[in-house]
Amino acid sequence: MATADANLSSPPSTRTRILDAAIRRFARFSYEETGLRDIADDVGVDVAYVHRSFGSKERLFAEAVRATAQAGRITALDGANFASDLARDFLAEDCVTEHGVRPLDISVRSLSSASAASVLREFILNDVIIPLSEKLEPPDERRAALVAALLVGLGIMKDVLKIDMLVSNDPGDLEALIRDAVAAIITPPRPG
Repeated sequence: MATADANLSSPPSTRTRILDAAIRRFARFSYEETGLRDIADDVGVDVAYVHRSFGSKERLFAEAVRATAQAGRITALDGANFASDLARDFLAEDCVTEHGVRPLDISVRSLSSASAASVLREFILNDVIIPLSEKLEPPDERRAALVAALLVGLGIMKDVLKIDMLVSNDPGDLEALIRDAVAAIITPPRPG
């Protein structure tokens, strides 16, 4: 017979609690509106502890973006069925993190910030475009950037702006359209 203690997990580390609080803050407020002191207060620690744990607001923001963007979902997809798998994964309902944050929630709130845009640019290049490019045959960062642009644009229009044609239509039909668009982008042009 299992004891009640077997069902208990250890409490999250203070660093994890800080990251969780940052994710929730950055998902609700822009980069400029979010202060390290606010995050520290949410967790009940001194702001100096936040600095020691993450180094800077920019680094904490980068970790929050990485934790919610779920870029690994894209780069883990199989090459043979990449366009189909990507379309299906893009429309999957389980993209929302345990914080109730969608992959683009943090990014969209902070695009107007030069500091945040720098972090987002580095993330999209290093964590999305380059790994995605390596999945293409032959590798091609330009085509990978176009796929990323398509997904980010679709994500903003579907999940943030809630454009009816992308939200209320048959998901199977939308999945096929996304699959075909991605397939067209990743297929190298024929010499001619």
